[in-house]
Amino acid sequence: QLQLVESGGGLVQPGGSLRLSCAASRGTLDPYGIGWFRQAPGKEREAVSCIRSRDDSTYYVDSVKGRFTISRDNAMNTGFLQMNGLKPEDTAIYYCAAIIPITTVQAMCTTRFARYWGQGTQVTVSS
Repeated sequence: QLQLVESGGGLVQPGGSLRLSCAASRGTLDPYGIGWFRQAPGKEREAVSCIRSRDDSTYYVDSVKGRFTISRDNAMNTGFLQMNGLKPEDTAIYYCAAIIPITTVQAMCTTRFARYWGQGTQVTVSS
């Protein structure tokens, strides 16, 4: 069973940057899309960004467009989320997921198609 481990979270001031990593083990990420989701206290888990496995097409939720960049390195079996221009409203636990890539990248970027989850990493944006 594929295992995912996120890293790279932390405390950062508004306007700062973080790079999250999602390392896979006990299997390969190659067949799967990679998704990043976040959950703030008292809120539902929401999709932030996804990347497909075959063509590396990407999707971003409107609130992070132009600030976040998703990528993957299949040789490293790892996905990444570069987060720039962080805002307090980006504060949440960030989870990566291996996504079943059965449709377009935007349509597959939901918890419904997430097959495996990481344990999450806390991102706090505060001055």
